[in-house]
Formats: sequence, structure tokens, C-alpha cells
Amino acid sequence: MSLHVAVLMGGWSAEREVSLLSGTGIAEALESLGHRVTRIDMGRDVAQRLADAAPDLVFNALHGTPGEDGSVQGLMDLMGLRYTHSGMATSVIAIDKLLTKQALVPHGIPMPGGRIVKSAELFAGDPLPRPYVVKPVNEGSSVGVAIVTAEGNYGNPILPDATGPWHEYPELLAEPFIRGRELTTAVLAGRALGVTELQPRSGFYDYDAKYTDGMTEHLCPAPIPDAVAVACKGIAVEAHRLLGCRGASRSDFRWDDGQGVDGLFLLEVNTQPGMTPLSLVPEQARHLGMSYAELVQAIVDEAMQDRALEHHA
Repeated sequence: MSLHVAVLMGGWSAEREVSLLSGTGIAEALESLGHRVTRIDMGRDVAQRLADAAPDLVFNALHGTPGEDGSVQGLMDLMGLRYTHSGMATSVIAIDKLLTKQALVPHGIPMPGGRIVKSAELFAGDPLPRPYVVKPVNEGSSVGVAIVTAEGNYGNPILPDATGPWHEYPELLAEPFIRGRELTTAVLAGRALGVTELQPRSGFYDYDAKYTDGMTEHLCPAPIPDAVAVACKGIAVEAHRLLGCRGASRSDFRWDDGQGVDGLFLLEVNTQPGMTPLSLVPEQARHLGMSYAELVQAIVDEAMQDRALEHHA
């Protein structure tokens, strides 16, 4: 069935450029499948542009705020529009790393401990024993992540003139640093696609490493014990279910390979995972024999089915 799909991309978050890449790829795939596509680079007039387009479905290709935090989802709910990926309540919780812990840890999902700290407090002393990680509570794509090591890479305590997220965000989430390896699992329509290990060629898996070709090696499937792969998939599917995710999600893990399955910790769940040529969800789908266009169509199909069921509930 041919649909009129509005692809919502861009916006004004720190992840704008990645969203534009995702949206362009999605739009081209939809057109190759015979759908009519309206591309919308989101501005403050997004409600009017969506109303003018009057699509059968909105494919949400936004990353970060306000496209991933429930704001756009709430707007589209009010407008009665069908859209891909997770709804408002799920998006509000999943983009907030502390709320995610509160939603998942009581159900047995292993996540690192942590607490919110005022950024200015970091200049007086460490909130946790080094090494530890500080990150914004509600950004994605490793935006604003800093690893504070025993070597005092930012000063000891952190120096006020040291470059870091403490200058951009009034509050940060501080977590113990988990040594080991970076793993990620995509979930599509409640099914885990695979496990990928990410090996940055230098430093850690930050924003640049994620989106610059050649900076990170993707090992898919990850060269890890079967028990750890099974655990990754199981945790990712359960987190997707507990949070109420729809469409595609991606769960990111750290695995201390000296601890076996007990060393596996979920870091976050991304409700709007990237769909660029370097992105992990298309890569895992491809490993299962699913083309990029087939992946896009599967996300569309689930969204149309879910919203139709809601409409008749």
C-alpha cells in the first residue's frame, strides 16, 4: 500500500546533522518503495507544516531534544497524527537517564549506580571515586560525556577552566566508570536483531567516533561468549518492553569482560536510533539479510498497525 509519509528531520538539537542524514536516507528509501514523501526540516513552525502536509504517517527521524524527549510526540498526539517510534510517555522517560534507571532497575535490569550532581560541585571535589563518568541527563549520541580518570585529566579536583560538559549543563549524572567493552543491541518490533561490539580507534565511543567514517570498528556479530550475547539481547528486549518502546530502539551496554555475564550493564535505551549509513540498527538488520529499505518499511508497518489499533481501542 502506497502512503504519504512526512519525514521529520533536522531540528535544533546537538544531533541536527545526524538527523538530517538519517532523514535523507529514510526519505530516499520510502520513495524507492513507491511511497509519496514530504521532507520536513523541523523549525518552530512544525505544527503548521505537518498540518499542511496532512500525511498518512510521520516518520520521526529526529534525534535529541525536542524530537526524542516527548515534545514532538505530544504535539503529534494532539494533532491526531500517526508517527513512527515511541510515544510521548516512553520518550520522556527514556531520554532521561535517571528516570530510565528508576523505571528499569527495580525490574532487575543491571545498570550502573549514579547520582545527579550540580556541575559547580565538581570544582570542589569528586562526587564518586575516580574513574567515573559525567554526562548530561537528557542528551543522546554520547554528547557531553566526560570520563574523569585517576590521572587527573581535567585537574584534581576538576579545574574551572577545564573544557567539559560542566560548562554547558547545570546538572550532570555521575556514574562509576565500567571498564571493558562497548556493546549495543538493536530491537525492532520487540525482537533483538543482534549484538555489535564498538571499538573506537582512539579514545572512547564519543559523538565523533559514532558519526565519522573510519573512527570506530563495528564488529557484527560481536566476538563475545554466547551467554553474554544472549544476555544483551534479553536485556534489550525487556528494556524495550518495560519502557513501552515502539518501532526500533537501541540499547547500549558496557561489558567488563573479566566478570562474565555479571559484568554486563545497560547504559541507556535510545528510542530514536540513528539511521545513517554508519548507524548500528541498519547494520544489524543487514546482517540478518534485511535491506535498508526493508528496515524502513518494517518500521512504517508497525507504526501503521499500532496507531490503527489505538484508534479502534
